Amino acid sequence: MKLIANNKKARHDFFIEETYEAGIVLTGTEIKSVRQGRVSIKESYAKIEGEEVILYGMNISPYEQGNRFNTDPLRPKKLLLHKREIRKLIGYTTLKGLTLVPLRMYINDRGRAKVELAVARGKKEYDKRHDIARRDADRRMQKAMRRNG
Repeated sequence: MKLIANNKKARHDFFIEETYEAGIVLTGTEIKSVRQGRVSIKESYAKIEGEEVILYGMNISPYEQGNRFNTDPLRPKKLLLHKREIRKLIGYTTLKGLTLVPLRMYINDRGRAKVELAVARGKKEYDKRHDIARRDADRRMQKAMRRNG
């Protein structure tokens, strides 16, 4: 598995409830650009439209040798999930008020581009401060343990 893009900010801004692995529909020049690692998923999110899951805000830079075959870098991309997974996601997003956020994009062993999609709940500012304080305390404990033991 080759990691292409990672969304570190998502874990900071959201509580992750559940994750799904989804395929992604790309054009030829887009997959070539993905293999070069020219992808940004920092401000992307997914929406369910009808029976399809669409990813918005994912930036795939144009391929240098793609000339006229290059597409819009920010065009919406369709995600491939099983129908029962899509139905479950519809329930999460409509009834419980959760959102769909991509955590990372990678190429699996078979050469397919995949997106790890998370069902997430937004954090409040005090939740973020609490997480930072806990991480800081853990870091200080680890440092003390190394020094003493």
